[in-house]
Amino acid sequence: MPIYEYKCQECEETFDKLVSFLNFSNKDAIECPGCGSDNTRKMMSAFASSGNSGSGGSCGPVGSGFS
Repeated sequence: MPIYEYKCQECEETFDKLVSFLNFSNKDAIECPGCGSDNTRKMMSAFASSGNSGSGGSCGPVGSGFS
């Protein structure tokens, strides 16, 4: 099950929520643990929004001869 980050539009608290694919739809209300409001928005994660810059790491082992 993926973990999503949410932000409450009422109290502005950010929180993580483990959400099942079977029970998740964009229409489901996620309740804020701080104030109980269901006026929450799923935030874009840093991982999902960073994209592939093409710099850094490779999938091969170090010294494998791949460039």
